[in-house]
Amino acid sequence: MAEILLTHSYILDVDPKQKRIGQPFAPLGTLYAASILKGNGFSIFFYDATFSKSPDQIIPVLQKEKPKILVIYDDGFSYLSKMCLANMKEVALKITNHGHMYGAKVLISSSDANDNYNFYLKNGADFVLLGEAEITLKELIWRILHDQAKSYDDIPGLAFHQNDQIRVTKPREIIDDPDTIPFPAWDLLDVESYRKRWISRNGYFTLNMVTTRGCPYNCIWCAKPIYGNHYNSRSPINVVEEMSYLKNTFAPDRIWFADDIFGLKPGWTEEFAAHLTHHNLSIPFTIQSRVDLLLENNRIPALAKAGCRKIWLGIESGSQKIIDLMQKRITLEQIRAVVPVIRKAGIEQAFFLQLGFPGETEEDIRKTICLLTELMPDDIGISVTYPLPGTKFYESVKNGMNTKTNWNDSDDLSLLFKSTFSTGYYKVLHRYIHKHYRFKQSISFLKEMISNSSGMNWNRLRRILLFPYYLFFSIVYHLILRLKKL
Repeated sequence: MAEILLTHSYILDVDPKQKRIGQPFAPLGTLYAASILKGNGFSIFFYDATFSKSPDQIIPVLQKEKPKILVIYDDGFSYLSKMCLANMKEVALKITNHGHMYGAKVLISSSDANDNYNFYLKNGADFVLLGEAEITLKELIWRILHDQAKSYDDIPGLAFHQNDQIRVTKPREIIDDPDTIPFPAWDLLDVESYRKRWISRNGYFTLNMVTTRGCPYNCIWCAKPIYGNHYNSRSPINVVEEMSYLKNTFAPDRIWFADDIFGLKPGWTEEFAAHLTHHNLSIPFTIQSRVDLLLENNRIPALAKAGCRKIWLGIESGSQKIIDLMQKRITLEQIRAVVPVIRKAGIEQAFFLQLGFPGETEEDIRKTICLLTELMPDDIGISVTYPLPGTKFYESVKNGMNTKTNWNDSDDLSLLFKSTFSTGYYKVLHRYIHKHYRFKQSISFLKEMISNSSGMNWNRLRRILLFPYYLFFSIVYHLILRLKKL
C-alpha cells in the first residue's frame, strides 16, 4: 500500500480526435511531480489514466492502495491540459469523488484548476495547487502526513477551505534553475503501452521532453496559468543527459520537445548541438518556435546540426492586420523569409493557423489561404480562437461569450464568442483549408515524383494517391461555404 496515489485527468478514449491520431504523450508534468515525491522519500503509487476506459477504473487501485492522499496532477506542458477541456474537468471531478469515497484527501494541480480553483474546491477538492506546483506538493504532503497542527497558511501556492471560506496563500516563487529538478520518473511509466499505440498508428515511436518552463511573449490569446511570463531554461548538458537516458533505456525513434519556445536563450542551441556531437548522440526531434527568433543570429543551421527534423511555427494568419491584433509581434515578411531557410537546412516546416479572431473578414481568410499555398509547409494545424481565463483576449470578449465556456475535446472547435461568421462556417472552413492544402500538396509531390523519384517516400506517395479524395472534398466544402454565406 502507498500513502500517496498520483494520477492525472487525461484519458485518451474521451478525446476522439487524439484517439484516432494515436500519438499519446507521457504525462510529463505528472512524472516530474512523481520524481520530486520519490526523491523526498514518500511512498507513492502512480496510476497513469491515459489508456483507461473511464475514470471508474481508478476504483480498484484506491481499494488496493488505500492512500491517505490522492493527487490529481495534470501535465502542464501538454497543450491538451492547457486547453482546459470539459472532458478532462469531468474526469477530474469523478476521480475526486472516488478519492473521497475511499477516505483520501484530494489535491489538484492543473491549468483549469489554477483558473477556477473555486469550482474545484466547491466540488470536492481539499486543496488546489496554484502555479508551479512541485515544491508546493512536497511541502503540503509532508504537512498533511506529519504535522498534527495542520496549518497550511504559510505554504505558498495553495487554495483551500478555511472556516467556511476559501483561503488563498501567497504565490509560489518560480524555480529559477530547472536543472535542480530531477528528471521525470520515467521508471514508473509503462512506456511499451505508448510505443505500441504510436507504432500501430504511425509506424514510429516518439517520447516527449521539455527544455524550458514558460514563455516571455504576450500573444493576447495565450493562457499561462502555471508560469505566467516567466521563462527558465535547463542547461544544454542537462537536456542531453536526459536524452541519452531515454535513448539507452527506451530507444524512441523521435523526441517531441513540448516547450512553448525552444532555444530562446542566445547560444543555447549551439551549445546543445555541441554536446550532442560530443556524446555521439543523435535522436531526430521536433520543436515549436517563432519566425523572428529563428531569423536571429542564424539559429537554423545549429538546429539542423543538433538533429531537428521539424519546426512548428505559430503563423496564425496570412493577414498582417490579424497578426497585429493578436499582438503576435511577427511580420509576413519574416514568415516569407524564414521558410526557405528552414527548407534549405533540410528541416520540415509546419504552420499553426488560427481562425475566427474578432475582426477577421473574408479577405483576411483569403490572405491566410494564399499564404499557405504560396509557402506550402510540410504540415499544418488549424484551430479556432479559444478564449481562456487569464488572457487579455478573454477579458475583451467575456461579456459576449456563450453559455458554453470550454471545448468538450480537442476537436470541438466551437466559437465561444461573437465573431464574423458562425461556428458552423468555421468548422466547414477548417475542413476546406485542410483539403485544399492537401490537394495542392499532392500536386507538388506528383511533380517531384515525375522529375526526381529519389525523394519519394510512403507518406508522399500516400498523399499522391489521395489526390482525387482531396480534390473532391475541397470542391464540396468550398460549395458549402458559399451556401452558408447566402
